[in-house]
Amino acid sequence: MSDTGEAQPRRDTALPKRRDAAPADIDLARVWTGVAAVVWRRDTGWLERLAGRLLRSPGLARALLTTPSLLVPWLIASAVVLGAGAAATVSTGRPLVALLAPAVAAAGIAYAYGPGIDPAWELSCSMAVSDRMVLLVRALAVFAVDAVLGLAASAASGAAVGITFGWLVPMTAISALALAAATLARSANVGVAAGLAGWVIIVLSGRAASGQFTAAVTSSALVLPYLAFAACCGVIALAATRSPRGTS
Repeated sequence: MSDTGEAQPRRDTALPKRRDAAPADIDLARVWTGVAAVVWRRDTGWLERLAGRLLRSPGLARALLTTPSLLVPWLIASAVVLGAGAAATVSTGRPLVALLAPAVAAAGIAYAYGPGIDPAWELSCSMAVSDRMVLLVRALAVFAVDAVLGLAASAASGAAVGITFGWLVPMTAISALALAAATLARSANVGVAAGLAGWVIIVLSGRAASGQFTAAVTSSALVLPYLAFAACCGVIALAATRSPRGTS
């Protein structure tokens, strides 16, 4: 009886461990990181490889091409909006593309920044390249794409050369406003709202002063105010992005 009583505790201690207990020599967090890397891996396309060579940074190229306003759905939407403006310009004779392009660019620029909507936000914060450099490259790329789309739509509608290039200056100012609002509020939606509201106010003010909606893009007296306003908004955006890296 005494032998049996002494052997029972030994059998209990020899029971196998629970199945949900991880072995001591396996790092499950590291294993899961490897699985996630394989699941979310995206093959590098020719455009990303080209951008990586030009920018000399594969990470910066990845962050650039994952900008929400540079993805295919957004580009299609921008092309459709400006195409509709070109068709309306042909039918009415009014340069509606010049009025639509700044608003489209402002929305695109705003969505180039934002921790709540940017799929590459964490990547941008972990890169050796500064946050400001990522934001600058993205903003310039979005602006360039929207400018090309706007120029193509203006050329297709047969707008005058002066009007075609005249909206690039207000487009710069409104884009800077949207970017400044987005960086201050850390919200792309706030940036879009600020950019659209600012452009609507400018267009309506031009209509009240001269009786024409196109005064906002045809008046040469507004060029210097547009440029000064864009510079001020750029300073605000730089000041808003001086926070330590990795913060949200």
